[in-house]
Amino acid sequence: MKKGLFNFSEVFTYFFRKKDPNRKTNFNLRTMHTINKISMLMFLAGVLYFIIKHI
Repeated sequence: MKKGLFNFSEVFTYFFRKKDPNRKTNFNLRTMHTINKISMLMFLAGVLYFIIKHI
């Protein structure tokens, strides 16, 4: 089994990254990251609901 197959550290650290002051941001990039965060939270909420519902 590969060691990095279930490495979710990138997903978990996505919410807590610090802003890079050297990188320029624009409205489209900020909007994309906001939508990504919302979709990941909704997916996790759905998985938790599914698990709790079927226990």
